[in-house]
Amino acid sequence: MTFKTIRSSYFASAAFLSLLIGISASWGAAQSSSSQSSSSNLPGEHGVSSAQAYVHERTPSLVDPAGPTISLTSAEPVFAMAAALNMCGYDEGLQDSAPIRKQVRDEIDKALAASEGARDKRDALCLYIAQHRMTGTELDVAQYISLSLYLTPPPELETTADLTEMPPDATQVAEIVPRLREFAEAVDLHGIWLTVHHIYDEAANQLHDPLSRMIVSTNLYLKMPAGTYDGRRFIVVIEPMLSPSTVNARIYGSDYVVVVSPVNGKIRMTDIRHTYLHYVIEPLLYARANAIDRTQPILKEIREAPLEFRYRSDTVPLTVECMIKAIEARTMDTGIPAYIIPAGLERSQLPRYEHEQQLTEQKQEAARVALVQHDMRQGFVLTQYFYEQMIQFERDPASLKDTIGEMVYTMDVDQQVHRARQIEFDKEADAEVLERSKPRKLTGMDLAEAQLSNGDIASASALAQQVLAKQANTMQTGTVASTADSAHAWFILARAAAMTGHPEQAIDDFHKTLATSKEQRLLAWSHIYLGRMLDLDCKRDAATSEYKLALTVRDGREDTRLAAERGVKNAYSVNGHTCDEDADGDAPSPVPAGKAVLGTAGKNDTAKPQ
Repeated sequence: MTFKTIRSSYFASAAFLSLLIGISASWGAAQSSSSQSSSSNLPGEHGVSSAQAYVHERTPSLVDPAGPTISLTSAEPVFAMAAALNMCGYDEGLQDSAPIRKQVRDEIDKALAASEGARDKRDALCLYIAQHRMTGTELDVAQYISLSLYLTPPPELETTADLTEMPPDATQVAEIVPRLREFAEAVDLHGIWLTVHHIYDEAANQLHDPLSRMIVSTNLYLKMPAGTYDGRRFIVVIEPMLSPSTVNARIYGSDYVVVVSPVNGKIRMTDIRHTYLHYVIEPLLYARANAIDRTQPILKEIREAPLEFRYRSDTVPLTVECMIKAIEARTMDTGIPAYIIPAGLERSQLPRYEHEQQLTEQKQEAARVALVQHDMRQGFVLTQYFYEQMIQFERDPASLKDTIGEMVYTMDVDQQVHRARQIEFDKEADAEVLERSKPRKLTGMDLAEAQLSNGDIASASALAQQVLAKQANTMQTGTVASTADSAHAWFILARAAAMTGHPEQAIDDFHKTLATSKEQRLLAWSHIYLGRMLDLDCKRDAATSEYKLALTVRDGREDTRLAAERGVKNAYSVNGHTCDEDADGDAPSPVPAGKAVLGTAGKNDTAKPQ
């Protein structure tokens, strides 16, 4: 099969430029994964207004009733579910994840490449996930993680509770279990788990001391030893196959489970501490729900605040969150180091240094108060009250358990209503809640993809050429270099060549991509693009062969499958272009320059991958 006899007059036209810009945008959209948002599904964030709403939920299978009050562990069912999500388009935080995430993905890719049956199971799994997307955010992932906490380890992977005893978000995707089981067996996920489990153990060992210090320091501040928590469980599950920017925290009955993704021995400890404060404080305040109900008039004053509905409709979760925010403000790291008075000073020198110490403490307090005022403007209007109460609490030897009742019962509700009435609320919810992670700085081929998607063909091509030059240099010196970036570089250059009216060069570069890449997505889309070029050159049989090859590669993504299936069913076209012979039987009718847009077969290819 040859591709050299392309009608260059068509491909050099503005029509083909427009076509490939659309293709480039499609690929860029499919490749990108948002690193700007982080879903922290903290207790109570699913519309539950009281602890009693959880009493019918059975404890997750990983919770050992006879185990320690606080534990740090890993869970094979969570690993299996997270690995499956990774093979179905879940790339959130991939560039920032621990190396083990890519290692596991590569191992599964090898199993998929070696087995048609494994690819069938993967496709069935990914189709289910695609059909049950709700929000397009981390909340989609959260429901599967919730379900995984109720599964036995592979190979059984069976639910440990009836649907009526599981959280609602887990039950709505429970039908994935048999598909997950078949996929796990087809790629031997249990065997992969056994080979990487030691890495999980090493991560747990690295996190043990920092987590312990956080727990101990929090307990000391609250003056409540961990043994006073009445047999309830606080469990931290490590799962590096998930995005490091996400903390998935949930309440199951009286037990709290937090799933986190460690990187280099670090986790988002502030989020873990926030959840731990929920674990400590919620039972104390829910036990006084009747007394808190008298603060109902406050809800009228926060109707215009950018709060989630549960806070604007229920005083108990509002009170819980306000107290936690007050504690966090009192114990925050202000970034201003404490001023230490030098030892051995003369008495006459002390006033000067004491004044410096006082100024430092005033700056620290100003930073704390600024955070409190920010929380107040967000609508957490009891934060200042509890902040003032915590100052008194710090001077009292009694524990929070012994003093929290007085804080609630002695609150002057009218005063707090008046205070809330004076606040000019923010127009939008706190970005720290909705967008916790900073945008990742793009480098390498990720940056080239972004540049190509934005129409900066020259910069994208330059980056790709740099990668290929580096690859050639390493081959000359005998050093080892990754071929993944070079394959991606050829893929970028292929699209850049087509966009600048050099179709023959584009075809050569697509073939170089096919010859060097092991990434299924690059392979599949190279075949799809070649098929489209052949369709536009009126070589339908050859084009169909390319689309079928893309289906054979099967990267498990819904957008890839749909694009290839469309190509098999109908020839790719753009407005004004047809392969019908003209009156003299010479050539297809031309496309008016500048008027071509993506045809029917390509309009939906901008869908993000599943």
